Amino acid sequence: MSIYLDNAATTRPSPAATAQAIALLEDGFYNPSALYREGFAAHKRLEEARRAVLSHLAPAGGYGLVFTSCGSEADNLAIFSAGHGNIVVSGGEHAAVYSAAEELARRGREVRFAALRADGRVDEADLLSKVDGETALVSVIHVGNETGAVNDIAALARAVKAKNPRARFHSDGVQAFGKIPFALASPVDLYTVSAHKIGGVRGAAALAFRKGTPLHPIIFGGGQEGGLRSGTENTFAAVHFAAAAGEACGRFHENYAHVRALNACMRARLNGELFTVLSGDEASPYILSVATRLRGEVLMHMCDDAGLIVGTGSACSSKSRVSRVILACGVAPALAEGVLRLSFSPANTEDECARAAVILNRCAAELAERMR
Repeated sequence: MSIYLDNAATTRPSPAATAQAIALLEDGFYNPSALYREGFAAHKRLEEARRAVLSHLAPAGGYGLVFTSCGSEADNLAIFSAGHGNIVVSGGEHAAVYSAAEELARRGREVRFAALRADGRVDEADLLSKVDGETALVSVIHVGNETGAVNDIAALARAVKAKNPRARFHSDGVQAFGKIPFALASPVDLYTVSAHKIGGVRGAAALAFRKGTPLHPIIFGGGQEGGLRSGTENTFAAVHFAAAAGEACGRFHENYAHVRALNACMRARLNGELFTVLSGDEASPYILSVATRLRGEVLMHMCDDAGLIVGTGSACSSKSRVSRVILACGVAPALAEGVLRLSFSPANTEDECARAAVILNRCAAELAERMR
C-alpha cells in the first residue's frame, strides 16, 4: 500500500466516526425538515451534531453554526455577506476566499490584497495599512493551506477592530480546526471549518458566526439552516463531522506531538542539496512545503509510481503550474515550479516518514540526473 502524505487535501474517514453515523443511512434517512416523528428525530440528530461541533470550536459560547457542503461554500457565504465598503484579504488565502474576493471586485467592490512575509504569514503592517473606516470585511487564513504558516488571528482581529470597530473579521480555519491550539472567541466574527480535513467525510463543513453577525444566504430555497443555507440537510455528513471532531479534539495534544515528530523526521531526512524547506519553523506541523529546482508535477508522479502520494500544493489550485501564494512569499519562479506539499495525519508513522524521505531523495536525484 502506498504511503499517503497528502492529508491537507483530504484525510481517510475515521472508522469510529463512520460507525457512529452509518445507522443514519439505514434507519435514520428521513428528511430532517419533515414534520412527522421520524423527521423530527433526524432533526434532533442534526442539532446534536451542531452543538457538538460548536462545543469543540467555541466552548465559551456566543456563536452559532451553519452547516454547508464544503469549506469553499462556507468561505463564500462569509465573503458575500460583507456589508457595504471595501474588502481586505491576505495574499495567502485559499482560492475559495481569494477568488470570491476577485468576484466582488468584478462586481465593482473595492478589494485590497495584503502582502505576505517570506514564511507565508500575512504582513500585519501592510494588512492594517489597508484597513480604514470604510472597511466592511477582513479575511485572513488561520493556517495557510500551502505552507502551514500560522496567523495569530485573534491579535489581528483586535488590531483591525481598533482601527474600525464595524469591520467584520473572517478566518478560514479549515487547516487549523482540531490540529492547532485555538478556541474561537470575539473579536473573530466568522470562522470556516471542514470535516474531511480531520477524518470526516466530504460533504460537510460549517461557518461559525458570532451571534448578531449579519449573514446573507447564497443558496435559496426551502429556508433550511435558519434560512442561511437552503437544501435538504445532510444529516449523515453532519453527524460524521461531529464524531470526527470529537475524536480529533479528544486526542489533540497526543496527535499534535506525534505529527510534530513526523514533521521533524522528514525535515531531518530530506537531502538538503536537493530540497529547500519553505515552511517556517513555527508553521503547523501538519504541513511541510518543500521545493526543488525540478518540475514538481513530474517529481510527484515519480513518487506516486514508487509508492508515495504527495501533493504539489493546494488541491484546489492543482491546475496552476505555479502557486500565487508561493510566489507571494518571494520564492523565485524557477523554484516555485518545484514545490511539493507533504501533509501528515496522526495515522502516519515515523517508519512511513523515513521510507517516504528515501523515496523523495531517490526520485529527486534520478530526475536531476535526467535533467543534466
